[in-house]
Amino acid sequence: MTVEQQAARGGTNGTTGTGRRRSRRDEILDIAVGLFAARGYHGVSMDDIGAAAGVTGPALYHHFAGKEAMLAAALIPVSEGLLAGGRERAGGHPDDPRAVLESLIDFHVDFALAHPAVIALHLNELDRLPDEPRRTIRRLQRLYVEEWVNVLTTLHPGLPDGEARVLAHAAFGLMNSTPFLGGEVDRRRRAELLRGATLGALLARTDS
Repeated sequence: MTVEQQAARGGTNGTTGTGRRRSRRDEILDIAVGLFAARGYHGVSMDDIGAAAGVTGPALYHHFAGKEAMLAAALIPVSEGLLAGGRERAGGHPDDPRAVLESLIDFHVDFALAHPAVIALHLNELDRLPDEPRRTIRRLQRLYVEEWVNVLTTLHPGLPDGEARVLAHAAFGLMNSTPFLGGEVDRRRRAELLRGATLGALLARTDS
């Protein structure tokens, strides 16, 4: 599903990732994320979000202080979740770095396919945030990258950390392409293609 389609739907489902019913705040945030991703942060007003959510723009201020607060509420938990999930996967196979890498790739591909609008926000709108939440997100992202660096330097002895970071960010570029993918290939096959391409790129010889 493209980010435009997600925005048009105004939400993904009736529950959160924990299985509980989503609150009205969750629903509004989901709608805002889809609109920001489809139109750009500056292309969406509070009135636009309110109209899509079925409330007046001013009523949104009962839930959020403004658009910046919505953007931070969308991106900070995602970065926290990626780091927590990455650490969990990294610790799952202490004696098998290839299995760790495959698990990290599976985790990230599943996330990227499930949340294309959030991926689009990370790619395009992070600089819209004030300094403090932006620094928080950048710190969480750096810590997540280091989980990948650790496994890559284990898989490729002698690979400098800096070069491992280049490879990790290149892998994210592959996996985070999901907002730009059309629906002509079904989700299962898209996941297979993204996993295979990423694994192949990261297992390739790195010596010149």
